[in-house]
Amino acid sequence: PDIKAGLEKTIGWRVTFRPTVVLIKDSKTFRKMAGNNQFVAFAVPRKNLIVIDYSKMKTHPFTLEITLRHELCHLLLHHYIREGNLPRWLDEGVSQWVSGGIAEIIMDTKRSPLKDAVLSGRFIPVSALAEGFPKDKKSLLLAYEESKSIVEYMGREYGSKGVLEVLNNLKNGDGVDAAIQKALKIP
Repeated sequence: PDIKAGLEKTIGWRVTFRPTVVLIKDSKTFRKMAGNNQFVAFAVPRKNLIVIDYSKMKTHPFTLEITLRHELCHLLLHHYIREGNLPRWLDEGVSQWVSGGIAEIIMDTKRSPLKDAVLSGRFIPVSALAEGFPKDKKSLLLAYEESKSIVEYMGREYGSKGVLEVLNNLKNGDGVDAAIQKALKIP
């Protein structure tokens, strides 16, 4: 209930659905389900389902509460925003933003793909992150970091009100470009 109430307060939308949360005790079983060794949890919005590798929940920086908040945010966004209106980068960026920056993947704290991309100029174009994320580890980590960075930038420059206005515009049927332009007054 606390996670639900906190998320509702942050986003301003009610959680009117009942998610199913599956805790997988065995990492090997979870990896088979996730299809990637990098993930510690995933959400399936069409089924209101959250699946968590419970064996990782005592590994810094993950806790069950933070992970549930992150995954529940994915479900909430998909519940209110039409599928074609929510780009993957925004879905992931907002979910990281509301959960304090914790992604559902294990970030390599020794080396930041985003810092490397800044130095080399090899970013993934935001348009390439609209439908999905790359599969290879380095690009996948960069996609998560880029998504988080974009939403954090929006929050710093336009406040949480600006981010929430973008989400409300999407909820009301605007495409992402129109939603951002209306909320933040920028193209």
